[in-house]
Amino acid sequence: MDGEDRVDAWFHALSDRTRRDILRRVLAGEHSVSTLAASYDMSFAAVQKHVAVLERAGLLTKRRQGREALASGDVAAVRSVGAMLTELESLWRGRISRIDELIAEPDPEPDLSADQAPPPPEQKD
Repeated sequence: MDGEDRVDAWFHALSDRTRRDILRRVLAGEHSVSTLAASYDMSFAAVQKHVAVLERAGLLTKRRQGREALASGDVAAVRSVGAMLTELESLWRGRISRIDELIAEPDPEPDLSADQAPPPPEQKD
């Protein structure tokens, strides 16, 4: 997955409240998918789908232990998301600052080009 596809996957994964909550839980510690499913008012299959979206985005990893699928948050991936958001924030703060500067600048002197310049004063001999 290239960089832009990864960012799209992050935003898609984080756009859902349940997925954000699942991510918070698995960042705090490893959880079985069945334990996660018991925390939500939805089917086990629905929670599995949410976990799969987070896994495809690289925000969590799963491993098998016997019959259980255990999910863990990928701290490095979450830090990458944070760094990317910080970079975007910096870019936009710079643009907003520049807009503020442009608004605060006084109006420039009018351009008096040759065809708009007043005629030279008449000279007396």
